[in-house]
This record gives sequence, C-alpha cells and structure tokens, in this order.
Amino acid sequence: MSFMQHSRRFAFAAALVAGIASSAYAAVMVGGAPMYPTKNIVENAVNSKDHTTLVAAVKAAGLVDTLAGPGPFTVFAPVNRAFAKLPAGTVDTLLKPENKGMLVKVLTYHVVPGRLSAQDLAAKVDQGGGRAMLTTVEGDTLIIMRSGKSHLTVTDAKGDVAMITIANVFQSNGVIHVIDTVLQPAS
Repeated sequence: MSFMQHSRRFAFAAALVAGIASSAYAAVMVGGAPMYPTKNIVENAVNSKDHTTLVAAVKAAGLVDTLAGPGPFTVFAPVNRAFAKLPAGTVDTLLKPENKGMLVKVLTYHVVPGRLSAQDLAAKVDQGGGRAMLTTVEGDTLIIMRSGKSHLTVTDAKGDVAMITIANVFQSNGVIHVIDTVLQPAS
C-alpha cells in the first residue's frame, strides 16, 4: 500500500472515530435548549423552556442540591403541558410552603436511583414479561411498558400513563426522560 493510500485510510478512520465520539457526547435539544452531557440535571433543566414549572417546583421543594449532586439519577421530567393537565390550582397549592412535604413526595416519585437509559428500561420490560417495576426515591413504584415497538410508557400508582416523548437525555449525574404527564404516588 502506498503512503497516499495509507494516509487516506488513516484520515478516514480518524474522521469516523471523531464522528462517533462527537455523536456520543452530542447535546440533545429539549425545550429549545441544548442539554449537555457534561452538565448536571439542574444545570440543564433550568435552560429548557418546556420545564419551567418543574424547575420552579424543584426549587420550592429544596431539591436543587440533591439533583445537582453526584447521583446517578434517572428523572422522568414532566413538561409544562403535563402540569397544566392537572386539576386547576394543583400546582399553586403544591408550591405553597406549607405543602412542601407533598411537593417533595410528588417530585421524588419522578426519580429512580441509577442511570437507566431507554435501552435499559426496554431490557427490564422484556425481562419482566412486558412490564418492569421501578422503585422511586419516594419509595413507591412505577411501571414501565412498551407502547408499540419503539416507545415506552410510565404508569403511576393511580393508573395514569405518561409517554416518554424524549428519551436518553444524558447528564453528568444521570439521565432525563421527558414525559407528557405528571406522575402521582399512591397517597
């Protein structure tokens, strides 16, 4: 092989590796903002226009330091439209200081210890015969199931079903899966 052919192969291999490396660390767009895998959950979430209600709730609950901590965490992050589907006044009531305990309970019900990608969740569903039970930080369980071939749903203790609309938003301390419904614990 000539020097020129060897150089071209090397350049092609280098470009391929660079492309793979950059795609592995590429930012995912959520709420009009890039979510960088080098930033933590809080650092990214505050930039999403679709998660302003969630961010306000996390601040009111005093969970910023926890979700900015080392984790790892898997967060099922409801969008603003999900909060808007709740009965009128629910969000305002939860954000009141006297209801901080309930707010913490609802928010920690959206968090599972560990970094579970959509592929990890799908594997658990397959191993569980079509459903996977996850224990949340709050202590109650969520049920993960398939919806079609490529979508996953999350069912809460009250039977409400959230669709994962954006999966695998990797963070330095975990992963976010964007969902379209607020999950509610049993009590």
